Amino acid sequence: MKKTLITFLLFFWVWSCATYHPPQPSFYLESLPQTVETEFSLDERIATEEIWKNIREGKGNKALKLLYRLGIKNPAYYVGLGYSYFLLNKYQASEESFKAALEDYPDMVLIHLGLAQLYQKAGQENLAFTEYREVLKRKPDHSWAQQEYDAIQSKKTEEALNEGKNFLAQGDIERSKQSFLKTLYYSPHSPEAHLALAEIYKADNKFQKALVHLEAISSHEAKNPDFLKNYAETLFRAEQYTKSLEVYKQLLELQPENQEIQSRIESLKNKLGIFELPNQYHTIPSKEAISREEIASLLAVKFQEIIDEAKGKPRIIIDISTSWATKFILKMTSLGILEVYPNHTFQPQKIITRAEMAEILLRFIDFLKKKGCGLIQQFPPERIRISDVSSDNYYHYPITQILSYQIMDLSPGKAFRPDQPVSGQEVVKILDIILSLIK
Repeated sequence: MKKTLITFLLFFWVWSCATYHPPQPSFYLESLPQTVETEFSLDERIATEEIWKNIREGKGNKALKLLYRLGIKNPAYYVGLGYSYFLLNKYQASEESFKAALEDYPDMVLIHLGLAQLYQKAGQENLAFTEYREVLKRKPDHSWAQQEYDAIQSKKTEEALNEGKNFLAQGDIERSKQSFLKTLYYSPHSPEAHLALAEIYKADNKFQKALVHLEAISSHEAKNPDFLKNYAETLFRAEQYTKSLEVYKQLLELQPENQEIQSRIESLKNKLGIFELPNQYHTIPSKEAISREEIASLLAVKFQEIIDEAKGKPRIIIDISTSWATKFILKMTSLGILEVYPNHTFQPQKIITRAEMAEILLRFIDFLKKKGCGLIQQFPPERIRISDVSSDNYYHYPITQILSYQIMDLSPGKAFRPDQPVSGQEVVKILDIILSLIK
């Protein structure tokens, strides 16, 4: 009995001498920023170290007492209060303290981390998510905050997506839309949410709004044929034909044998008046002398918008089937800008002289005037004197008319050189002058 009593007393003495260790707080706590600590006196630094030590050990009340002594003017005061009250489960007081600290130090990561953990503990994950986002804005490499942020993001994204799908299945479009928008708050690049919203807006014929969501993920889905088809068709429905054509071309690169896509591309090209220019067209500016088929192509391409609006009478031409500029020739002859000879030939490779060029330009100017383009003669044609073109010359009238518009020039000796061929560079310059005059 005596031995048992001694053993009991010895155990009691050891237990009573042992140091009590309160449970460690289950939150993340950083030190005060060095930029703040450098403002402290030695005594303040020692005091704040002691406060932080107590907070880390879970001694909220002891930390509070030390904070009261430190004083309200100290930068650590409200931050310390926030964490101390958090330890004591006084969440409202903790939130108020953190917010008071933010008024003076809105960029202090330590405060945002405290609020994030407080909201997380209180079950307000949306607010916690916002605070973790604020931390990552200021410290993108903050691994602990990133881990917590990712966990909430994953959970809330999935919840909002499922909610949106359920509402959609029930036919509640408005609540479904709000849920998908909530998904984007947590995951701004969520393909599922953007695609779902795009379909909702498309069903309501709001194609511009649908495009906002498709464009948001277009860079991430650039190799996805299903997405590209959806995107291209929505652009088409929104009457953004040029952009639709671009996306269809991207799709064709992924599915080069797809006849449906090829057909849609050709349809869009026709709608936009786009045609592939033959290689021969690009060589015209370097030619020392240009032909009739080349002037036809230059006029048709450079004045495409004006010419495509006009409808002419088709002409019978027997010698242009092998010309690379056939469709341009047909267009320009149907409008009467270029002539077809009585034997139904066009002579596409015949070189044009300067005199013939003046005649073509005069016909073209008359055509433009009928379309409402304002072209004004700079001085009276009858006052023009040309040293190498007499008044009884067949081309005298068209030449003087064109010179009066200052579209073609005389040489220093007042010669027009009517029989000389006209170069590609000169024709391009002349047509660019006309373009500038009608704009």
